[in-house]
Amino acid sequence: MPDLLQIAMLPPDLIERLGRDFTIHDFIDPKNPEQVLNEIGPRIRGILASGIRGPQADLIGRLGQLEIIASFSVGFDATDVATAQRRGVIVTHTPEVLTGDVADLAMAFILMAPRRIGEAERFLRTGSWRHRRMDLGTTVKGQRLGILGLGRIGKAVARRAVVFGIHVNYHDIKPMGDLPYRSYPSIMDLAEASDMLLVACEGGAATRGLVDTKVLEALGPNGFLINTARGTIVDQSALITALKDGRIAGAALDVFDGEPRVPAELMEMDNVVLTPHIASSTHETRRAMGDLVYDNIRAHFDGKPVLTPVPSQILTNELGSRHVAGTTTAPRDCTLRRGGSVDFRGRHSV
Repeated sequence: MPDLLQIAMLPPDLIERLGRDFTIHDFIDPKNPEQVLNEIGPRIRGILASGIRGPQADLIGRLGQLEIIASFSVGFDATDVATAQRRGVIVTHTPEVLTGDVADLAMAFILMAPRRIGEAERFLRTGSWRHRRMDLGTTVKGQRLGILGLGRIGKAVARRAVVFGIHVNYHDIKPMGDLPYRSYPSIMDLAEASDMLLVACEGGAATRGLVDTKVLEALGPNGFLINTARGTIVDQSALITALKDGRIAGAALDVFDGEPRVPAELMEMDNVVLTPHIASSTHETRRAMGDLVYDNIRAHFDGKPVLTPVPSQILTNELGSRHVAGTTTAPRDCTLRRGGSVDFRGRHSV
């Protein structure tokens, strides 16, 4: 049976299913990684990864027989895709199957943040309602939603938002053709024209800190930031400062820079909705993602084309431009994290 290296926590049923056809080696938190790689590295033909825990060039270079990296995620910024593709190693991910659930959570955030629903629950649970009325929230109908990256998920959120009477605008590097949403040429222009700014672009080096102090100031004291993409896209320190100083009205966050660690300042703020990277965390979606990981691995070792390879990253990486891209919509939409070592944090994220 082909040998696979598991470097990320994956659903037990997926590992059990793969274990019937492959030999799986646990490399999630190895006590002596060098020794393990010396022993099994020459036999490894595939890597099981996730959107947060993926192989970088150092690990890829150690595995001379590596053929495929299958990521249990739609995002693939944790994997050095360009290095893998230069080696002829196939990289796969799990697009489409989680779009609906991620868009649903983003839409829930769009409703929760301005209506202060998270704060309202705490207000009730702590008994404050017995003594006074809670302050008013803001209606969402007629508000302007700016979507940063109009890929699969961004478009799915846009369709949901329109139903609530929200005006949708966006910024993306790729022309979107005839859409009923207004396109803005820059992130700053989008932020200035938005009451709510949704981060829906790819993570990675090219978008790290893209939503910075200037963008938050452009969003303004009545604006809300919503992030269900990657925590690294937002300058977390700048966000905390903006929230403390009232430069924006609030935020709703499912992802964080350095997760699962979350800054205490964010935890203490009433005007911030926080969830532990659960956008795709439903039984149905995780099962579909697991099926796609298995099908990609099985297809490759059966000599068939994989179902969902990631777009080519080699040219994009060599161009090295900083841009915003809708999540995995086309090859030119993609960005790449450069350098670094294998990061084994954030096991449960996708």
